[in-house]
Amino acid sequence: MTLTAGLGFKTQHLDEVLTLRDPGLWFEVHAENYMVDGGPRLAALTAVRNRHPVSVHAVGLSLGSAEAPSPGYLDALAKLVERVEPVAVSDHLAWQKWNGIHHADFLPFPRTEAALDLISDNIDRAQERLRRPILVENPSLYIDLPGHEMSEAAFLTELATRTGCGLLLDVNNLFISASNLGFSAQAALDAVPGHLVGEVHLAGHAADPDPDSGLLIDTHGAPVAEAVWALYARLVARIGPRPTLIERDDNIPSLVALMAERARAGDILANPEPAHV
Repeated sequence: MTLTAGLGFKTQHLDEVLTLRDPGLWFEVHAENYMVDGGPRLAALTAVRNRHPVSVHAVGLSLGSAEAPSPGYLDALAKLVERVEPVAVSDHLAWQKWNGIHHADFLPFPRTEAALDLISDNIDRAQERLRRPILVENPSLYIDLPGHEMSEAAFLTELATRTGCGLLLDVNNLFISASNLGFSAQAALDAVPGHLVGEVHLAGHAADPDPDSGLLIDTHGAPVAEAVWALYARLVARIGPRPTLIERDDNIPSLVALMAERARAGDILANPEPAHV
């Protein structure tokens, strides 16, 4: 089956999900919610996996950390991967772990040669334990750290070259980063080598409630913005169709509403014409 547009799986939609038969439909789950030996969540995931392809999206590898991925965490993730046999496994180009404390946010780092060596090693460790390549996602950025030696696109490209990983290109994250840090979203998007992109994410965002900040926040709590749809169409027109996820993790609407956003992505995937750009 050729994967088209997919949705993040939410347990409240389980009964409806099990009735769907749309061609190319797939679902993504957050790994940490299912790294257990049993129970209702795992049973729900198994039921979905028996009917639809599934992708596993992790938030705990902390690939940008000075500490290597935890062996215990890798073992639990590998067990889930063996159980589910997902079409893809992914995590973020960020760090969350320091001195034994795991932070909730995806934290930035200076993109240096030293960081490239460190993160390449962390990716190699993860891929060796999982026995498969992973996809690495560009996070939303809120501050422009000093000390960068290369662009995000160049850094990700070199990571993929060194490790054999692929890229998960989050168009919403790129749009947010461009707005917050003041660079061209179109130019940054065009700099990502298309052959490395294994999956695309689309999500909603919101303005920071502090009127003085001017920041956009990656909330996953709203429909995909029109500007993000335009960037997505630009991407697909350049690189061709890729499996595309509609992410929604807050203010979750009906499955019908999510399927409508999926249909819009599916239309762009089926008609990657310059007119969409």
